[in-house]
Amino acid sequence: MEPFPTVVGLRQRIADGGLSPVEAAEVVLARIDAMDGAVNAFCALEPENVLAQARRAERAVARGEPLGPLHGVPLAVKDLIFAAGLPISGGSEAYRGFTPDIDDVAVERLRAAGAIVLGKTNANEFGVGANTTDSPTGGTTRNPWDLGRAVGGSSGGSAAAVAAGMAPAALGSDGGGSIRIPSSFCGIYGLKPSFGRIPLYPGCRDPRYPGLSAWESLEHIGPMTRTVADAALLLDVLTGPDPRDRHSLPREFGALAPGAFDPRLDELTVGFSPDLGGGTPVEPEVRTLVERAAAQFEALGARVEPVDRPFADPVPILAATIPLEFDLGSMRPLVDAHRATLNSRIAEWVDTEWRGEDFSDALTARKRLALEVAELFGRYDLLLTPTTPTPALPLELPQPMTIGGHKIADPRRMLQPFVCAFNLTGNPAASLPCGFTADGLPVGLQVVGGHLADLLVLRASLAYEAIAPWDRPRPPLSA
Repeated sequence: MEPFPTVVGLRQRIADGGLSPVEAAEVVLARIDAMDGAVNAFCALEPENVLAQARRAERAVARGEPLGPLHGVPLAVKDLIFAAGLPISGGSEAYRGFTPDIDDVAVERLRAAGAIVLGKTNANEFGVGANTTDSPTGGTTRNPWDLGRAVGGSSGGSAAAVAAGMAPAALGSDGGGSIRIPSSFCGIYGLKPSFGRIPLYPGCRDPRYPGLSAWESLEHIGPMTRTVADAALLLDVLTGPDPRDRHSLPREFGALAPGAFDPRLDELTVGFSPDLGGGTPVEPEVRTLVERAAAQFEALGARVEPVDRPFADPVPILAATIPLEFDLGSMRPLVDAHRATLNSRIAEWVDTEWRGEDFSDALTARKRLALEVAELFGRYDLLLTPTTPTPALPLELPQPMTIGGHKIADPRRMLQPFVCAFNLTGNPAASLPCGFTADGLPVGLQVVGGHLADLLVLRASLAYEAIAPWDRPRPPLSA
């Protein structure tokens, strides 16, 4: 088995009898054993449980049983997503030692499709933080491309595991860029589907779990993979309504096989904004690479037009919306009990004397933003932007922090301007690798679709991947 197998390729080899699920699991576990001491992508891993799942999958193949679309494929799951029998701390001391007996809907569907759940990947405490992935329970995750660099947050463990070949794919979650930012920093494909496309429960929905049940109208679960075809296959498995998630969408499409898509984008009009109309500082190397990528969309037949200022600054809206959804009353005793180790931003939210107008103003601004974005996609089929304004940040940020020569007032929020608007509006958005800096760090291009246009985002991603494949460069650590 090659060190970087695709999900589609693994599934086919297992179904054909060319590879056993046990062999696949053993190879992946060996890679984790060899590399995760340096990267720290996993925060919960039970090899014997993984091998027991693989042996059951192998027996099913031997008996000629019908095989699911992910049969025998080992996949990782972020530590903010419930998986029965595996601990979930959410990165917090408040949940250390808690092992649920229920799967999140997404994990339930992975298992039903035959996947093997490898383990839990490191995440920020309750998903708070975009620059790095580190927590009191999981420690710090390092970037496989450069161990002195961060992986972004908060799905950084999933991104690092996939980038280093320790998992063919992983589930992440995204409440303000948490799939796309780590995908950009780690050079993989990360898809935030439309809001409601993949149901959530109990994570983000069950108030019995303060902290783990926050971000109800912002959170999206999505696939983090090395190829678009793998993300499409996972999305196909994960979509469809669930009565426990009142926001979940009907299943609108069937198989998402790459061959079903036209590799040309001739009829599309694409907007391109490299800096949100000058309002967002961007490192010159990042800008150069995303401009080159936008030109490649023209080579695919799309009409690419500059967009001056696509929407108002979404970061302040997100900053007020998160505490609105954090169930501050239930969080207060948790904060009081664990203040010494708790993420300081969470404590700030609980300690702040919020006014009703703070939240109502944020809700009104969110409505305006949604209308602006809807009007934007009345003119364009897709929007292209950088995913992040910088490549992977140093683990220790320089002070003062600058991007493209501009001093950054609040480094905690500097990575979110391009991505967080689409958590507030629910539009589908993906981060695609589009090149490397002179230092060998990956850069991500964000591709955003209109309301419920997941298939168009996938189609455009596949078309770009076909002319600018990104799977061959491998992090030096993986060698």
